[in-house]
Amino acid sequence: MAKKSSASSQQGKLVRVKAERIFNRPLTKQQRDRLDRLAKKPDSAIGVSDIPPFTDEQLAEMVPYRLRSKTTLISLRVQNEVLTWLKSKGPGHLSRINAILANVMDAEHRLKNR
Repeated sequence: MAKKSSASSQQGKLVRVKAERIFNRPLTKQQRDRLDRLAKKPDSAIGVSDIPPFTDEQLAEMVPYRLRSKTTLISLRVQNEVLTWLKSKGPGHLSRINAILANVMDAEHRLKNR
């Protein structure tokens, strides 16, 4: 009887896939059925006890959904005092500028829709 080789199996070829390809893939019938069944359940019937609470670090890293939308790179001039104030709040002063502008935009939309 021949002795078996102790070498492991040959590794498979690495396949690179973009996230868009994964997220834009249509759902299978089984996945759609599962989601339909879940959507018909009342919220009180869905068990969430096995979901751990968010940590302080996770909560600190959360970004409002509107800030995840498509952005455009621009050049912007601001007063030195304004920039110093924004930077004094910690890292992320450019994101903070966008958040401030988005809040003003939302407030204006709310006033117009009254």
